[in-house]
Amino acid sequence: MHKVTSEELFQRALNVAPGGVHSPVRSFKGLDRAPVFFKKAEGAYLTSVEDKKYIDFCQSFGPLILGHLDPEVKEEVHRMVDTAWTFGATEIYSLELAEWITSTLPFMEKLRFVSSGTEAVMSALRVARAATGRNKILKFEGCYHGHVDNLLVKAGSGLAGAAASSSAGIPAEVAAQTVVTPLDDEQKLQEVFHNFGKDIAAVIIEPLPANYGLLIQRQEFLKKVAELCEKNGSLLIFDEVISGFRVGLQGMVEKTGIRPDLVTYGKIIGGGFPVGCYGGKKELMNMVAPSGDVYQAGTLSANPIGMRAGLTTLKKMQRLDGWNVLEKRTQKFTDAIRAGFAKKGVPLEVSHSASLFWIHGPSKTPIRTIEQIPGNQGATFKGLFLKSLEKGIYLAPNAYEVGFVSMAHTDEILEQAAQAIIDAAE
Repeated sequence: MHKVTSEELFQRALNVAPGGVHSPVRSFKGLDRAPVFFKKAEGAYLTSVEDKKYIDFCQSFGPLILGHLDPEVKEEVHRMVDTAWTFGATEIYSLELAEWITSTLPFMEKLRFVSSGTEAVMSALRVARAATGRNKILKFEGCYHGHVDNLLVKAGSGLAGAAASSSAGIPAEVAAQTVVTPLDDEQKLQEVFHNFGKDIAAVIIEPLPANYGLLIQRQEFLKKVAELCEKNGSLLIFDEVISGFRVGLQGMVEKTGIRPDLVTYGKIIGGGFPVGCYGGKKELMNMVAPSGDVYQAGTLSANPIGMRAGLTTLKKMQRLDGWNVLEKRTQKFTDAIRAGFAKKGVPLEVSHSASLFWIHGPSKTPIRTIEQIPGNQGATFKGLFLKSLEKGIYLAPNAYEVGFVSMAHTDEILEQAAQAIIDAAE
């Protein structure tokens, strides 16, 4: 009996979906082979249709901080599936998660659940414009905030390369409402505020940019952003869709000591199910309908399955002191890879923060902007990715995407993975 292959499935997928995928970063574009089709996931592993097991460092691009099919989360999900799938009415499950988040994060005075990070950002921008009576939004080169029309400008990995400046199908007058400035450049930031300060409704930033490489920012720069927002009456929005509940219990707000006006979340708070969230100061969130005049709605917002999965995930991480555990494991893992690269004379480096890591070409200084990313990153990554894949390691299939370590990645698994990546690089 013929066993179907990834190549065969990809050819079928090309007939029914653009590029054969439902999100560009899942494609193996530029890698000269079909993407791997998977049929099963558990813990730190993915299993392909060819029955090959891979150690997974994509982890669905970040939501699975406990790993695939965590037993406690699975139990709650099964219980919820047997209770209700969706209500379209008020229910207790989103209330419980909202109460947990607002009681744990003092800067989240009120929040609204949506179904994706993009939706959360779109809604937060609408609130900011309503609150300030201004139209312009300031973003930074290399920060990705979902596929919101006016933020697809010098964005993230899905657009990295020649098309990084924009997306087709966005009217020029919409893009014109966005002001873009480089990361890690206080002088240019001040110039932007000098020129547009009174028109800027909000500044949105990934406080830990992780969509176009891992661009770890200086504390001084982030504080300057906050200072100029306050001085010019612009709102500060932290996009913590990736970093939220990934770098620590209170995310980058806690790490930086900066209190933004609004924060957006996604990924981990849904425990592997579709979710998004925006929230912050009470007076701003009270502007959202039905309390105020900023309209936003969603049929499947606060889906109860995601609410239960998210709350179970967060409570388990808190109980296990998971963020400290992951930080130590990731440090040990990346140290091993660095040492292996050095011993083998491989011209590669690893940047990491908390449980995120990114393999890239050598750099004399920390990489904080997209201009500092080595020019051969794409070609270098292609070889590393394909060889790692042969050795049973699944990294996100894009040179500018980060890797994620989960609680399912034990020290033993990480040792094995580090050696495989070193061998692949050699």
